[in-house]
Amino acid sequence: MILHEIETENRENIERIQLSRLKETVKKVYNNVPFYKQKFSEKNITPDAIKGLEDISKLPFTKKQDLRDHYPFGLFAVDRKEIVRIHGSSGTSGKPTVVAYTRKDIQSWSEIVARAITIAGGKPGEVLHNAYGYGLFTGGLGLHYGSEHLGMSTVPISGGNTERQITLIEDFEPTVICGTPSYILNVAEHMEELGKDPRKTSLKYGIFGAEPWSEEMRRTIEEKFDIKACDIYGLSEVMGPGISMECHHAQDGLHVAEDHFYVEVIDPNTLEPVADGQDGELVFTSLTKEAFPVIRYRTGDIASVTREKCKCGRTTLRMSRVKGRIDDMIIIRGVNVFPSEIEHYLLQVNELAPFYQVHLLKKGIMDAIELNVEITDAVYKQVEWNMNHESIQLLKKKVQHIMKNSCLVSMDVKIHEPKSIKRSEGKAVRVIDRRSISVGV
Repeated sequence: MILHEIETENRENIERIQLSRLKETVKKVYNNVPFYKQKFSEKNITPDAIKGLEDISKLPFTKKQDLRDHYPFGLFAVDRKEIVRIHGSSGTSGKPTVVAYTRKDIQSWSEIVARAITIAGGKPGEVLHNAYGYGLFTGGLGLHYGSEHLGMSTVPISGGNTERQITLIEDFEPTVICGTPSYILNVAEHMEELGKDPRKTSLKYGIFGAEPWSEEMRRTIEEKFDIKACDIYGLSEVMGPGISMECHHAQDGLHVAEDHFYVEVIDPNTLEPVADGQDGELVFTSLTKEAFPVIRYRTGDIASVTREKCKCGRTTLRMSRVKGRIDDMIIIRGVNVFPSEIEHYLLQVNELAPFYQVHLLKKGIMDAIELNVEITDAVYKQVEWNMNHESIQLLKKKVQHIMKNSCLVSMDVKIHEPKSIKRSEGKAVRVIDRRSISVGV
């Protein structure tokens, strides 16, 4: 189901629309946002410098710190009277980032997310179970408004209260479920604990995001629920969920809503563009945002793009699934590792449950990784939970060997009993930095 003609438009027309909207956005921020006017002046450019899409490289980058430095309303491009909604980050690492929407922005966002839900398999008249968190986080309300715009019956359950989630899934018979993949996996596990089979629900499609997740995690969720699990991408600084969406037909890259966003991929060290198909940092420029337009926003997310036509028939640029974030990358003794890489190999070990946590430690003066994993219920019953059981020791060595050969990093593997690693009701906490606590050699 194609919801908007832009999804199958030819490249020439897509770029024509993007250039027209880019010029309008550049003029808007230059005239209405002192921060951008100053940045443009520092680079000795004016909006007239934008003649073609390639001229976007002349514009300054925007970083998350810029949003924090102008907290709360310093980057708004419209009068406060035009703002109808404000979202923001949690602010766990400093001041929160604050973003705003006009009525038109909300309408545009709703249409974008409706398009995304359709790409993932949703249809008007069906029921969508929305387990994303509501509030300042854009996930819950973003999917909610998009679902309503599409004409679906929306269940605003939010995150948590897992038993109630299960009851409503059984009673309301949704075809689409939305949430973080780690929490949806938690729901499946809880259903099994209650003696229920997740594969026997009415669910057909899942829209999951807000955290990096591997192909192995996808396969695990699809097997648990007997659904198609698709990745959605978004970040509040640019709009929210719906910036791009993976189609259920191919599950091969996320279709970017190119009429609303212009995407670049750069080398995070040189800041120069990289070729299509090559991993780099995603950079987004909003093309239609009124209240809070952003120019060349550095997301910190690592991915690649392709302009090849998709099997589903859509022609819009596709980005790969996010490999990880620059600030989530673990650097141990000169080796770079993303949590998603650890997950990729970990979920291939049948004796382990799909829940884990990485602890970063100091051993003497050296950084070290402690990998905490759980055995499955089946293994637990076999060994009667004896840490010295031969099979547990062999499993520990097996995991250490896999991580050393695959991720090129030695890890101290700690094996735990089932359900001992804290479950997520939102974004999973995969990495805990304990390096401020010295550990003996």
